[in-house]
Amino acid sequence: MRSIADEIEKCDCNVIHEDVVEKVRGQMPEDEVLLNLADLFKVFSDSTRVRILCALQYSEMCVCDIAVLLGMTKSAISHQLRSLRQTRLVKYRKDGKVVYYSLDDEHVSNVFAQGLLHVSEQ
Repeated sequence: MRSIADEIEKCDCNVIHEDVVEKVRGQMPEDEVLLNLADLFKVFSDSTRVRILCALQYSEMCVCDIAVLLGMTKSAISHQLRSLRQTRLVKYRKDGKVVYYSLDDEHVSNVFAQGLLHVSEQ
């Protein structure tokens, strides 16, 4: 016996809606942009990086502070911050010998907040 899910997920038509396909094709970003977006979302797949981003939502912090907050080594935090910098999710500034990290811009804060809102919905 077929379930309702099987009925919904399977499309038995062979009709191509060319107008829709062409409209969407014209609106989609270039493949390189979509690959960069995929790389961005991969960064969010690591719970340590997500925890760092969460912390930086509230305040800029140095590596030592983040390490203490998350109960990790400075080396481990630095490794994750490198990935976050490469995808332009965080930026840094130096104040003497101390390096402070913060979210790169408001877009990062918005993406994080929207993701959190989505997973918090019931």
